[in-house]
Amino acid sequence: MRGPHNIIRLIRTGATLERTGAMNVVLDAFEAPRALRFLAHALGKPFQWLGYKGDPDMPPATRALTALGPAYIKFGQVLSTRPDVVGDELAEQLRVLQDKLPPFSKAEAMAEVEKELGQPVSEIFSEFSEPIAAASIAQVHKAKLVSTGEDVAVKVLRPNIERAFRKDVDAFYFAARIVQLFAPGARRLRPMEVIEHFDGVVRGELDLRLESAAASEYAANTKYDAGFWLPPVVWSLSARRVMTLSWADGVPLGDNTALDAAGHDRGDLAERVLRLFLLHALRDGFFHADMHQGNLKVAANGDIIAYDYGIMGHIDEYTRRVYAEILFGFIRRDYKRVAEVHFEAGYVPADRDVDEFARALRAVGEPIFGMDATHISMGRLLNYLFEVTERFGMETRTELILLQRTMVVVEGVARSLDSRINIWEVARPVVEDYIKQSIGPRAALRDFGKTAMVLARFGPRLPALVENALIAQTQKDDTQNKGLSAAILPATIGAAAGAAIVLILTAFT
Repeated sequence: MRGPHNIIRLIRTGATLERTGAMNVVLDAFEAPRALRFLAHALGKPFQWLGYKGDPDMPPATRALTALGPAYIKFGQVLSTRPDVVGDELAEQLRVLQDKLPPFSKAEAMAEVEKELGQPVSEIFSEFSEPIAAASIAQVHKAKLVSTGEDVAVKVLRPNIERAFRKDVDAFYFAARIVQLFAPGARRLRPMEVIEHFDGVVRGELDLRLESAAASEYAANTKYDAGFWLPPVVWSLSARRVMTLSWADGVPLGDNTALDAAGHDRGDLAERVLRLFLLHALRDGFFHADMHQGNLKVAANGDIIAYDYGIMGHIDEYTRRVYAEILFGFIRRDYKRVAEVHFEAGYVPADRDVDEFARALRAVGEPIFGMDATHISMGRLLNYLFEVTERFGMETRTELILLQRTMVVVEGVARSLDSRINIWEVARPVVEDYIKQSIGPRAALRDFGKTAMVLARFGPRLPALVENALIAQTQKDDTQNKGLSAAILPATIGAAAGAAIVLILTAFT
């Protein structure tokens, strides 16, 4: 599908960007070089009359993407999580993109359910409503199970949505190749990487089994978190194009009037939503990366309910520790330690000056801490931090960019509930507790034990590996043999130490 025939799609795209006034906005956001600007306008201006008009009440970029359809809307939403690529201003505009589209018919949805689940809808559900929410990829129906009478939410992919998205994604790949070919200076924008990231996100959302798995893992991680609840997945009624969840009744978290009328404490809700996000990011390394008001409700008992698990963030354990130390260092205003953490993690090249970096970090932190508590923003801090680290040679880390973007959204949710919330005071106990659990002597012993277990598992194979390596090296010179000995000795000692530690650990358990 990736070929010259995609030129028609690109011409329509360029024409729409020109007609809506979005072309220069996009090019400026990407800091596009002159050659790329010339190429973009050449594809758009002559065919401007072919472009979609869009809604003139919208900002240019959101107007253009909304007019171009579901794949472009989703692309804009994904780009809103990458301010490192499109810049803060455009990312902020794209964040308000809404993918509410006209629903497809109830009859089509029921046909999809029957095809996926292999049973007539009437045998599964005693009631099946008209669509209650429709987005670019799927829509949701409320239904009642025949077997138990339980109310459930049934999410169904749009008919033929995979083929429609595939065509547009192919055009995006084709455009990225054109950019790389005709505008070498634009390669720093990493067009192929951006499209590959988008492709991965869309592939995940087009297979509801993956979203069901994410929901299940998220629920398992958070089942003991007080004041938080996730509707369980009904696995027997979920498949690639259908996802069934228990029904969740509640007040939308963005409706302050309804929250007040229901007697909920908005100050407590603000602190809880922020605390829960940090807890999931640091403790679990698996967090809801689209945690805006539209995906959150408050149950009658006060529990916060989260749904829509199409975009989830993941951070490995080592990165979580680094992130926690950085936050903790800023909370204590220990900029030298924050700088050292960056060097220890290899985020900043070793040939840079740690003291100079610490001074740059002080310039980031002190103005923020000088603000009134109600204006302090952890998201803003992380944004400034990334700007400084980029100047010192740190490469972009996509998982931290997603974390920063979600942090900004969650802070916005918290402030919409309670404008007086002190972000740092809420964050401090979560970060301090994580530091105590994951950094220090106890954590070091736990890590050493994990390493020992790994060595012990491979212990039975080590003698054969060593013997084979020795035989293979017998024809090599003495220098190489010395190198082999230097490599084998630590492995052998490590294996022995691992076995000994495992025995000790076993004895005490």
